Amino acid sequence: MKKETTAVAERNKAILFLVFAAILWSAGGLLIKSVVSWPPLAIAGARSGIAAFVLFFYIYLRDKRPPRLEWSALQIGTALCYAGVVSLFTIANKLTTAANAILLQYTAPVYVALFSYWVLRERITAVDWATVGVVLGGMFLFFLDDLAPGNLTGNIFSILSGVFFAFFTMLLRKQKDGSPVEAVMLGNIITALVGLPFYFQALPTAFEWGALVFLGLFQLGFSYIFYTIAIKKVTALEAILITVIEPILNPVWVFLLLGEAPGPWALAGGVIVLGAVTALSIYKTKTSAP
Repeated sequence: MKKETTAVAERNKAILFLVFAAILWSAGGLLIKSVVSWPPLAIAGARSGIAAFVLFFYIYLRDKRPPRLEWSALQIGTALCYAGVVSLFTIANKLTTAANAILLQYTAPVYVALFSYWVLRERITAVDWATVGVVLGGMFLFFLDDLAPGNLTGNIFSILSGVFFAFFTMLLRKQKDGSPVEAVMLGNIITALVGLPFYFQALPTAFEWGALVFLGLFQLGFSYIFYTIAIKKVTALEAILITVIEPILNPVWVFLLLGEAPGPWALAGGVIVLGAVTALSIYKTKTSAP
Protein backbone atom coordinates (compact mmCIF):
# COMPACT_ATOMS: atom_id res chain seq x y z
CA MET A 1 0.00 0.00 0.00
CA LYS A 2 2.83 2.36 0.91
CA LYS A 3 4.59 1.54 -2.37
CA GLU A 4 1.41 2.33 -4.34
CA THR A 5 0.96 5.62 -2.45
CA THR A 6 4.56 6.59 -3.24
CA ALA A 7 4.07 5.75 -6.94
CA VAL A 8 0.95 7.92 -7.12
CA ALA A 9 2.73 10.79 -5.35
CA GLU A 10 5.66 10.56 -7.78
CA ARG A 11 3.29 10.48 -10.73
CA ASN A 12 1.39 13.54 -9.46
CA LYS A 13 4.71 15.35 -9.02
CA ALA A 14 5.63 14.44 -12.61
CA ILE A 15 2.33 15.86 -13.90
CA LEU A 16 2.95 19.07 -11.94
CA PHE A 17 6.44 19.32 -13.47
CA LEU A 18 4.95 18.89 -16.96
CA VAL A 19 2.58 21.78 -16.23
CA PHE A 20 5.56 23.90 -15.08
CA ALA A 21 7.39 23.03 -18.32
CA ALA A 22 4.36 23.98 -20.42
CA ILE A 23 4.02 27.32 -18.61
CA LEU A 24 7.67 28.15 -19.35
CA TRP A 25 7.41 26.97 -22.98
CA SER A 26 4.33 29.12 -23.54
CA ALA A 27 6.38 32.33 -23.60
CA GLY A 28 8.37 31.09 -26.59
CA GLY A 29 6.27 32.23 -29.56
CA LEU A 30 5.75 35.76 -28.26
CA LEU A 31 9.42 36.32 -27.37
CA ILE A 32 10.83 34.68 -30.51
CA LYS A 33 8.79 37.06 -32.66
CA SER A 34 10.06 40.01 -30.59
CA VAL A 35 13.69 39.33 -31.57
CA VAL A 36 13.30 40.82 -35.03
CA SER A 37 16.90 41.74 -35.89
CA TRP A 38 18.36 38.22 -35.84
CA PRO A 39 17.77 35.31 -38.27
CA PRO A 40 15.91 32.29 -36.83
CA LEU A 41 18.91 29.97 -36.47
CA ALA A 42 20.83 32.68 -34.59
CA ILE A 43 17.92 33.00 -32.13
CA ALA A 44 17.67 29.21 -31.77
CA GLY A 45 21.43 28.90 -31.27
CA ALA A 46 21.76 31.74 -28.75
CA ARG A 47 18.93 30.58 -26.50
CA SER A 48 20.19 27.00 -26.70
CA GLY A 49 23.71 28.10 -25.79
CA ILE A 50 22.37 29.75 -22.65
CA ALA A 51 20.21 26.70 -21.90
CA ALA A 52 23.23 24.40 -22.26
CA PHE A 53 24.99 26.30 -19.44
CA VAL A 54 21.86 26.05 -17.25
CA LEU A 55 21.70 22.28 -17.77
CA PHE A 56 25.45 21.88 -17.26
CA PHE A 57 25.28 23.56 -13.84
CA TYR A 58 22.11 21.65 -12.92
CA ILE A 59 23.86 18.33 -13.61
CA TYR A 60 27.01 19.51 -11.80
CA LEU A 61 25.02 20.47 -8.69
CA ARG A 62 22.96 17.28 -8.82
CA ASP A 63 25.85 14.84 -9.31
CA LYS A 64 28.67 16.88 -7.73
CA ARG A 65 30.67 16.39 -10.94
CA PRO A 66 30.65 17.63 -14.53
CA PRO A 67 28.21 15.93 -16.95
CA ARG A 68 29.42 12.72 -18.58
CA LEU A 69 28.16 12.13 -22.09
CA GLU A 70 27.75 8.51 -23.17
CA TRP A 71 27.83 9.26 -26.92
CA SER A 72 25.48 6.32 -27.40
CA ALA A 73 23.26 6.11 -30.48
CA LEU A 74 20.23 6.72 -28.26
CA GLN A 75 21.70 9.83 -26.64
CA ILE A 76 22.90 11.29 -29.94
CA GLY A 77 19.56 10.52 -31.62
CA THR A 78 17.67 12.23 -28.78
CA ALA A 79 19.96 15.26 -29.00
CA LEU A 80 19.51 15.55 -32.76
CA CYS A 81 15.72 15.31 -32.42
CA TYR A 82 15.83 18.03 -29.76
CA ALA A 83 17.93 20.27 -32.02
CA GLY A 84 15.39 19.66 -34.77
CA VAL A 85 12.48 20.67 -32.54
CA VAL A 86 13.89 23.97 -31.30
CA SER A 87 15.48 24.99 -34.63
CA LEU A 88 12.52 24.17 -36.85
CA PHE A 89 10.00 25.76 -34.49
CA THR A 90 12.04 28.97 -34.39
CA ILE A 91 12.21 29.08 -38.18
CA ALA A 92 8.49 28.33 -38.47
CA ASN A 93 7.63 31.16 -36.06
CA LYS A 94 9.42 33.59 -38.37
CA LEU A 95 7.89 32.25 -41.60
CA THR A 96 4.25 31.57 -40.71
CA THR A 97 1.67 32.77 -38.21
CA ALA A 98 2.19 31.96 -34.53
CA ALA A 99 -1.16 30.10 -34.54
CA ASN A 100 -0.14 27.89 -37.46
CA ALA A 101 3.29 27.20 -35.97
CA ILE A 102 2.01 25.97 -32.61
CA LEU A 103 -1.07 24.15 -33.94
CA LEU A 104 0.90 22.19 -36.54
CA GLN A 105 3.68 21.41 -34.05
CA TYR A 106 1.13 19.94 -31.67
CA THR A 107 0.12 17.28 -34.15
CA ALA A 108 2.94 15.49 -32.25
CA PRO A 109 0.55 13.39 -30.08
CA VAL A 110 -0.65 11.63 -33.24
CA TYR A 111 2.89 10.50 -34.10
CA VAL A 112 3.51 9.38 -30.52
CA ALA A 113 0.27 7.38 -30.55
CA LEU A 114 1.25 5.76 -33.86
CA PHE A 115 4.85 4.88 -32.96
CA SER A 116 4.90 4.59 -29.16
CA TYR A 117 4.47 0.82 -29.10
CA TRP A 118 7.09 0.34 -31.80
CA VAL A 119 9.66 2.53 -30.03
CA LEU A 120 8.80 1.94 -26.35
CA ARG A 121 6.40 -0.99 -26.14
CA GLU A 122 3.93 1.39 -24.45
CA ARG A 123 0.44 0.34 -25.46
CA ILE A 124 -1.97 3.03 -26.65
CA THR A 125 -5.52 2.38 -25.47
CA ALA A 126 -8.86 3.45 -26.91
CA VAL A 127 -9.03 6.10 -24.15
CA ASP A 128 -5.66 7.46 -25.33
CA TRP A 129 -6.81 7.69 -28.94
CA ALA A 130 -10.07 9.34 -27.91
CA THR A 131 -8.12 11.92 -25.87
CA VAL A 132 -5.83 12.65 -28.81
CA GLY A 133 -8.87 13.25 -31.03
CA VAL A 134 -10.61 15.50 -28.50
CA VAL A 135 -7.41 17.49 -27.85
CA LEU A 136 -6.79 18.07 -31.57
CA GLY A 137 -10.42 19.12 -32.04
CA GLY A 138 -10.18 21.50 -29.09
CA MET A 139 -6.96 23.01 -30.43
CA PHE A 140 -8.58 23.55 -33.83
CA LEU A 141 -11.42 25.46 -32.15
CA PHE A 142 -8.92 27.34 -30.01
CA PHE A 143 -7.10 28.69 -33.06
CA LEU A 144 -10.15 28.93 -35.33
CA ASP A 145 -10.23 32.74 -35.35
CA ASP A 146 -6.49 33.02 -36.03
CA LEU A 147 -6.01 30.32 -38.65
CA ALA A 148 -4.80 31.47 -42.05
CA PRO A 149 -3.11 29.80 -45.03
CA GLY A 150 0.20 31.25 -43.84
CA ASN A 151 3.52 30.61 -45.50
CA LEU A 152 3.70 27.08 -46.97
CA THR A 153 7.38 26.69 -46.08
CA GLY A 154 6.73 27.85 -42.52
CA ASN A 155 3.81 25.44 -42.19
CA ILE A 156 5.99 22.55 -43.39
CA PHE A 157 8.68 23.47 -40.85
CA SER A 158 5.96 23.49 -38.15
CA ILE A 159 4.83 19.98 -39.09
CA LEU A 160 8.42 18.73 -39.13
CA SER A 161 8.95 20.32 -35.72
CA GLY A 162 6.01 18.26 -34.46
CA VAL A 163 7.51 15.05 -35.89
CA PHE A 164 10.84 15.77 -34.20
CA PHE A 165 9.02 16.66 -30.95
CA ALA A 166 7.25 13.31 -30.98
CA PHE A 167 10.41 11.26 -31.55
CA PHE A 168 12.40 13.38 -29.10
CA THR A 169 9.83 12.63 -26.39
CA MET A 170 9.80 8.90 -27.15
CA LEU A 171 13.61 8.66 -27.19
CA LEU A 172 13.78 10.68 -23.97
CA ARG A 173 11.28 8.30 -22.36
CA LYS A 174 13.45 5.38 -23.53
CA GLN A 175 16.14 6.74 -21.18
CA LYS A 176 13.80 6.71 -18.16
CA ASP A 177 16.15 4.44 -16.19
CA GLY A 178 19.14 6.71 -16.86
CA SER A 179 19.74 10.45 -16.94
CA PRO A 180 17.99 11.91 -20.01
CA VAL A 181 18.94 15.51 -19.18
CA GLU A 182 22.43 14.97 -20.65
CA ALA A 183 20.84 14.30 -24.05
CA VAL A 184 18.98 17.62 -23.84
CA MET A 185 22.19 19.43 -22.89
CA LEU A 186 23.93 17.86 -25.91
CA GLY A 187 20.99 18.91 -28.12
CA ASN A 188 21.38 22.49 -26.95
CA ILE A 189 25.11 22.42 -27.70
CA ILE A 190 24.40 21.12 -31.22
CA THR A 191 21.82 23.86 -31.81
CA ALA A 192 24.21 26.54 -30.54
CA LEU A 193 26.91 25.31 -32.94
CA VAL A 194 24.50 25.23 -35.88
CA GLY A 195 23.64 28.87 -35.19
CA LEU A 196 27.28 30.02 -35.24
CA PRO A 197 27.37 31.22 -38.90
CA PHE A 198 24.33 33.45 -38.30
CA TYR A 199 25.29 35.23 -35.06
CA PHE A 200 27.15 38.11 -36.69
CA GLN A 201 24.61 39.08 -39.35
CA ALA A 202 23.20 41.71 -36.98
CA LEU A 203 23.42 42.81 -33.35
CA PRO A 204 20.40 42.39 -31.06
CA THR A 205 19.14 45.38 -29.10
CA ALA A 206 19.23 45.45 -25.29
CA PHE A 207 15.56 44.38 -25.18
CA GLU A 208 16.23 41.53 -27.61
CA TRP A 209 19.16 40.35 -25.48
CA GLY A 210 16.83 40.33 -22.49
CA ALA A 211 14.34 38.21 -24.43
CA LEU A 212 17.10 35.79 -25.49
CA VAL A 213 18.35 35.41 -21.92
CA PHE A 214 14.81 34.69 -20.70
CA LEU A 215 14.33 32.16 -23.52
CA GLY A 216 17.57 30.39 -22.68
CA LEU A 217 17.23 30.40 -18.89
CA PHE A 218 13.55 29.65 -18.46
CA GLN A 219 11.86 28.73 -21.74
CA LEU A 220 14.48 26.07 -22.51
CA GLY A 221 16.78 25.62 -19.49
CA PHE A 222 14.51 25.21 -16.47
CA SER A 223 11.59 23.88 -18.54
CA TYR A 224 13.59 20.88 -19.76
CA ILE A 225 14.86 20.15 -16.27
CA PHE A 226 11.20 19.72 -15.31
CA TYR A 227 10.46 17.74 -18.48
CA THR A 228 13.35 15.29 -18.10
CA ILE A 229 12.42 14.59 -14.48
CA ALA A 230 8.75 14.07 -15.35
CA ILE A 231 9.38 11.80 -18.35
CA LYS A 232 10.56 9.06 -15.97
CA LYS A 233 7.12 8.71 -14.36
CA VAL A 234 4.62 9.15 -17.22
CA THR A 235 4.22 7.59 -20.64
CA ALA A 236 5.48 9.39 -23.74
CA LEU A 237 1.90 10.09 -24.87
CA GLU A 238 0.92 11.55 -21.50
CA ALA A 239 4.03 13.75 -21.49
CA ILE A 240 3.16 15.23 -24.85
CA LEU A 241 -0.59 15.52 -24.20
CA ILE A 242 -0.28 17.25 -20.82
CA THR A 243 2.07 19.87 -22.29
CA VAL A 244 -0.55 20.68 -24.94
CA ILE A 245 -1.68 23.30 -22.44
CA GLU A 246 1.32 25.34 -23.69
CA PRO A 247 -0.55 26.98 -26.60
CA ILE A 248 -3.59 27.53 -24.39
CA LEU A 249 -1.45 29.76 -22.17
CA ASN A 250 -0.19 31.96 -25.02
CA PRO A 251 -3.29 34.21 -25.11
CA VAL A 252 -3.08 34.52 -21.33
CA TRP A 253 0.25 36.34 -21.72
CA VAL A 254 -1.15 38.39 -24.62
CA PHE A 255 -4.13 39.38 -22.46
CA LEU A 256 -1.94 40.28 -19.48
CA LEU A 257 0.61 42.22 -21.55
CA LEU A 258 -1.54 43.69 -24.32
CA GLY A 259 -5.08 43.51 -22.95
CA GLU A 260 -6.37 41.42 -25.90
CA ALA A 261 -9.06 39.03 -24.64
CA PRO A 262 -9.48 35.64 -26.38
CA GLY A 263 -12.63 35.09 -28.45
CA PRO A 264 -15.45 32.63 -27.68
CA TRP A 265 -14.04 29.88 -29.94
CA ALA A 266 -10.66 30.14 -28.20
CA LEU A 267 -12.31 29.88 -24.80
CA ALA A 268 -14.36 26.85 -25.87
CA GLY A 269 -11.32 25.14 -27.37
CA GLY A 270 -9.23 25.86 -24.28
CA VAL A 271 -11.87 24.36 -21.99
CA ILE A 272 -12.06 21.22 -24.17
CA VAL A 273 -8.27 20.75 -24.21
CA LEU A 274 -7.86 21.33 -20.48
CA GLY A 275 -10.82 19.08 -19.71
CA ALA A 276 -9.53 16.23 -21.88
CA VAL A 277 -5.99 16.39 -20.50
CA THR A 278 -7.23 16.58 -16.89
CA ALA A 279 -9.63 13.68 -17.40
CA LEU A 280 -6.89 11.51 -18.93
CA SER A 281 -4.49 12.30 -16.09
CA ILE A 282 -7.07 11.39 -13.43
CA TYR A 283 -8.07 8.21 -15.30
CA LYS A 284 -4.45 7.06 -15.70
CA THR A 285 -3.64 7.80 -12.06
CA LYS A 286 -6.59 5.70 -10.90
CA THR A 287 -6.01 2.77 -13.24
CA SER A 288 -2.26 2.38 -13.35
CA ALA A 289 1.12 3.72 -12.31
CA PRO A 290 3.86 3.81 -14.94
